[in-house]
Amino acid sequence: MPSILFVCLGNICRSPLAEAALRAEAERLRLDLIVDSAGTGNWHVGHPPDPRAQAVARKYGIDISGYQGRQVKPADFRRFTHLIALDHDNLANLRRIAPRDDEGGAVAELSLLLDHVPGREGQAVTDPYFGDDAGFEVTWAEVTAGARGLIQRLGRA
Repeated sequence: MPSILFVCLGNICRSPLAEAALRAEAERLRLDLIVDSAGTGNWHVGHPPDPRAQAVARKYGIDISGYQGRQVKPADFRRFTHLIALDHDNLANLRRIAPRDDEGGAVAELSLLLDHVPGREGQAVTDPYFGDDAGFEVTWAEVTAGARGLIQRLGRA
């Protein structure tokens, strides 16, 4: 069964929204997936998503208020089949912290979320944290497109 971990910096905006979008799409299509999210930083461990992220998810019928921020762990590289970063810096951080072969190695495939959207390959998902509510709508649209593209790719795998 595919298992996906979405990763951004703090795990309170983009990655929980990506998790919610993929969960919703998988449920709509009745697919079994393991989905989670985490951050490369530890500032928001144990905290719920940003209230603006919760509001945009709620607008689309999804409650993420129970999600809690967590930090990526070395075991995640073996637990998940895909670690999907929301931007280049976090992808670089994942590559840096991935376990070496002498530490049990990593099995997870690393990518950017928008690599799974035709025409958006190599692009980062917009970080809405320092902006207004409209930025969260842009991020929601991007993670939703990424979730749909990822499911299409997984269906072909």
